[in-house]
Amino acid sequence: MGKQRVYLSGGFRSNWQDRLISELSDDFVFLNPRAHGLTDPSEYWTWDVHFVRHCDILFAYMDNDNPSGYGLALEVGLALGLNKTIILVDDRSKHDPKFEMYFKIVHKSANVVLPSLEEGISFLRKCRIAQEERTPV
Repeated sequence: MGKQRVYLSGGFRSNWQDRLISELSDDFVFLNPRAHGLTDPSEYWTWDVHFVRHCDILFAYMDNDNPSGYGLALEVGLALGLNKTIILVDDRSKHDPKFEMYFKIVHKSANVVLPSLEEGISFLRKCRIAQEERTPV
């Protein structure tokens, strides 16, 4: 069995994708929309939809610096409809109670919700270990 494909959903401001990729690139193939360089919405949405369809895991990081989370919410909904495994890291809600109130609906779509990037990375590692041992996480 090949490496699992992980789609990286979330903001582009904090470079969190680089950290995830550098720590776990030996274990996963990352589908990173930050790297596609597209600026036309119809082009980048086509890219995003294509790779959400082809991922095994959608890793969604709601960074405290993400201005809206609309794209992330849309990608989570798409992944849910495609029956993908969804790991949601919500760093913003603990800092913004009003945002937390509205973002809870996205929590309901995820298989697991974690409060920090560190915990998300740790959980993703466990997914790799489970794949190797063929045991559920």
